[in-house]
Amino acid sequence: QVQLVESGGGLVQAGGSLRLSCAASERIFSNYAMAWFRQAPGKEREFVAVVSRTGGFGNYADSVKGRFFISRDNAKTTVYLQMNSLKPEDTAVYYCAAGGRMTVTTPQPIDYWGQGTQVTVSS
Repeated sequence: QVQLVESGGGLVQAGGSLRLSCAASERIFSNYAMAWFRQAPGKEREFVAVVSRTGGFGNYADSVKGRFFISRDNAKTTVYLQMNSLKPEDTAVYYCAAGGRMTVTTPQPIDYWGQGTQVTVSS
């Protein structure tokens, strides 16, 4: 059974930082590009960031460029999302995703999703 397990969410004040982690099953991790998506209440799930299989390339949604940074550690089968200068509009459930055919320019299709972790930014 393939699993993606997110952690690191929580409540933070505007301007603060959080780091999300997503631990993946070893047998899939290095074969997949990894991404983060988010879904705010009443809104559709949206792309946040994606990283290539080796970690050498990344891409970001315009709304988070310059504030969020995605990275991965293939030895630890973990992908991270460092979120800085958080804003109330960043409040959402954040999902980790893996895609075998996904690229940094086209972050789809998604093969596996995590269960999500809540991030709440207070003003």
